[in-house]
Amino acid sequence: MKYLVKKAQKKDDQAFVELMERCKSGMYKVARSYLKDDADIADAIQETVINCYEHIGRLKNADYFKTWLTRILINNCKDILAAGKRVYPLEQIEEQENTCMEMQNYEFQELMNSLDEKYRIVLLLYYGEGFKIKEIAQILEMDENTVKTRLSRGRKKFEHAYSMC
Repeated sequence: MKYLVKKAQKKDDQAFVELMERCKSGMYKVARSYLKDDADIADAIQETVINCYEHIGRLKNADYFKTWLTRILINNCKDILAAGKRVYPLEQIEEQENTCMEMQNYEFQELMNSLDEKYRIVLLLYYGEGFKIKEIAQILEMDENTVKTRLSRGRKKFEHAYSMC
C-alpha cells in the first residue's frame, strides 16, 4: 500500500483509485458506526475521498495513510452529525431478506448499535479494521490508556448485550 500512496502523491490517478478500492470496505464500516442512513454514509465517504485526493501530497509518512484517511472520515461523519443533516426513526430502516447470514449481520449490527458511540468506534477500529491501540489513539485524538479502557469496557458491554439476546 505504501507504494500506491507514494504514486498517488505524485498525482498518479490510477494509484489513487486503487488505494480507495482497497480502503472502501473499511471506510464503510467506520462511517456506518457513526451514521445510520446510507445517504449520509455515502456523503461522508465521498467527501473523504475528495479531501484525500486534494491533500494527499501533504501526507508526510505513507505508512500512516490509513490512519490519516480514517481521521478524515471520522471528522466528516461528525460534521454530518453536527449539522443534523438527516434524522430518520428506526422504523424507516429497510427490512433485510431472511437469509441466515444477513440476519446474523443485522443482529450483530444491532448489538453494536446498542453500545455507546465511544465504545462502538474503538471496537470497530480495533477488531474490524485491525488498528493498533496507538493508531486508534492518534485517529481519535485521545490518550492510549483511554483507548485501552474503552476497549475493555466496550468488550464487557458487548458481552453483556450479547448475553441478553
